[in-house]
Amino acid sequence: MVDPATPEAPAEASRVGRRRFLAYLAAAPTLTIAARLAVEGEAAAEPAAAQLPLPPISEIADFGDVVVLASAPTSALLKLEFTEDNKILFELPRAEVGQGINTTAVMILAEELDAHPANINVQLANARPELLFNQFTGSSTSVRSLWTPLRTMAAGARARLITAAAERWQVSAKDLTTRDTSVVGPNGLKATFGSLAKDAGQIRAAAVSAAPKAASKYTVVGKPMVRPDARSIVTGATKYVSDLKLPGSVATVVVRPPTLGGTVASIDDAAARRSPGVVAVTQIPTGVAVSAGNFYQALQAKEALKVTWNPGPVAELSDSDIQAKLAGMTGNLAESLGLDSGGDSIDESFDFAFVNHAPMEVEYAVADVKADRADVWYPAQTPQAAQKEVAKAVDLPLKAVTLHVSRAGGSFGRHLFFDAAMEAAQVSKAIGKPVELMWTRNDDMRHGRMRPASHHRIRASHRSGKVRSFQHQMSSVQVDLSHGAGDLLTSELVKLKLAELPVGQLYFELSQNVPYDFGSVAMSLNELDLEGVPTGSWRSVHSATFRTAEELVVDQMAEEIDQDPVEFRLQSLKSDRTKNVLRKVAKDGKWGRSMPKGCGQGVAVHEEFRSVAACLVEINAVDPRNPRVTKAVMAADVGLPINPRGVQAQLSGGLMDAISTVLHAGIHIDGGAVREGSFSDFKWARQRHIPVDLQVHVMPATTGDPGGAGELGVPLAAAAVATAYARATGTRPRRFPINF
Repeated sequence: MVDPATPEAPAEASRVGRRRFLAYLAAAPTLTIAARLAVEGEAAAEPAAAQLPLPPISEIADFGDVVVLASAPTSALLKLEFTEDNKILFELPRAEVGQGINTTAVMILAEELDAHPANINVQLANARPELLFNQFTGSSTSVRSLWTPLRTMAAGARARLITAAAERWQVSAKDLTTRDTSVVGPNGLKATFGSLAKDAGQIRAAAVSAAPKAASKYTVVGKPMVRPDARSIVTGATKYVSDLKLPGSVATVVVRPPTLGGTVASIDDAAARRSPGVVAVTQIPTGVAVSAGNFYQALQAKEALKVTWNPGPVAELSDSDIQAKLAGMTGNLAESLGLDSGGDSIDESFDFAFVNHAPMEVEYAVADVKADRADVWYPAQTPQAAQKEVAKAVDLPLKAVTLHVSRAGGSFGRHLFFDAAMEAAQVSKAIGKPVELMWTRNDDMRHGRMRPASHHRIRASHRSGKVRSFQHQMSSVQVDLSHGAGDLLTSELVKLKLAELPVGQLYFELSQNVPYDFGSVAMSLNELDLEGVPTGSWRSVHSATFRTAEELVVDQMAEEIDQDPVEFRLQSLKSDRTKNVLRKVAKDGKWGRSMPKGCGQGVAVHEEFRSVAACLVEINAVDPRNPRVTKAVMAADVGLPINPRGVQAQLSGGLMDAISTVLHAGIHIDGGAVREGSFSDFKWARQRHIPVDLQVHVMPATTGDPGGAGELGVPLAAAAVATAYARATGTRPRRFPINF
């Protein structure tokens, strides 16, 4: 059961510091408001330049500041339009991948405008090449980067609508207010936003304040809302890219190499071309594409195609070889750094397998490439990068390529890359027809993006009941960040003097931290570049494995010091916010209660994205090969929760990802080939694995700004599941998933 809590936002308004957003009128027949980032004291509110300024180094508090500012929308991307039929249109410069960002945008706008949510229409914006990075969806930045500019725009529009009504009615603007997508006044005066939109578009200076509301006046933000598209999704009415049918389009599948990164040596396509409905057989960089009248025909012809393959660059390696290479990269961190090794010490190592993203929607793209232009439809999290690479692949200027961003049926980072879009465009150009290209589940399992395998070595020393030093060295197969996020970090962070680091290490340095006061603390990342292995940013990137390894060692230290694991954490945590969420789950989860033999409790905490969270898990491991999480209590402090129900959903989803990857789900590589091919052998959690007792608590707002939640739950829950399994079985698991 999910236990919602309705937080009360603090009275103080959100602070932007020396940076602020300005709202201004955009040229349009009816009221259209845009927003731009400005420096305090700037007078003019003209359209912003393409590149956002990075604040001085002294103002950058953490990774959250960096990414939010770098991905903050600017004027040309963020516009709010009011139509005469009383609709409010907003093009969202982010991807909706199931996380509910559409709902959050509706709530923010409805709050500031006093508009009915049903009157607000949020659509996904196409790729906008003139502005770099601003459409990046990832690193739990979407809500944080949209929060201030959306409120600023909406408040500016509201002030102009009130002013337009005052002028029409010849009354004081101070006597008017807004309600239910209308301006209302004394003596029954009422006008819809739509009827005022044209006049409001001519207002240059509002007669009332255009400042966003004080938090004490919120009636929508902070209250649980069911996502407006929920019914449409569960009834099948929601449209995805696979629902798009272009006239004359052909269905296309790709024959792929047996080993990762393999290439075509020779093709015998005679039988395939004779198959019913086949239109074309096309060699592309990733394999051989078969196009036919429908997907059944394409898949049948695919089986008739005979391809001889050159082995890929890792054809001699299996996952055991890769793990051995990673283990050899950690060395002795404590000695190399000269840190305190006095007292009793712990020296532990952990291995984590590759993990597929495995969203429910397989890779799918539609492309129509002509001599002078191209249209591509794909659920891209990095649409500008996708547009750029497609343009290069089909030899067209960037402005001739339109990348239409569609809704995704899940992602978890998969759609940061756009493999299917590239292939669809390449095939469409080659055969001169619109193409609908689909990856099968087997394609995505064996050639899709994966969370890299990693090895962790942690050494800690303690003396007189206190931790004196803590070192964590992580070695990982290199995370491919060539989807745009890497460019974002390296270009925006030159002034931090970290840009000379490899981008994966840069991301690691900015995102990871040890939340405990453990004396001399050090952490580092070494990356193994394996050509041909398709890695990617899997939900939470480094954090899930990093926290799991650390929390297992925290439990071990508590045992050696002879302290209760929760009390040990409470004494060692640096943040009061984190202590509060830990106390919440310990109390509501009845920490320390008597458990049957083979069952146990585990706890963990996590801090990231300006948010903190804790989790308590109970597990039945009477049969260690078939453990079952029976209870989970989660608590999160995400600052100001825009939609507590959305936060609960994110944390619940993170829990299921954690149960999967800690207990059962991983990817084996045998001689350069991925063993798993579908959900039959990639053991992802099913509905029956949801804990019977599930409580998700969203703590009352502790700041005036929202934190991130999309990736918060996975590291937190993964660590809790691992510590619970260890306590239930009396073992110290060091390889994940445990039953691999």
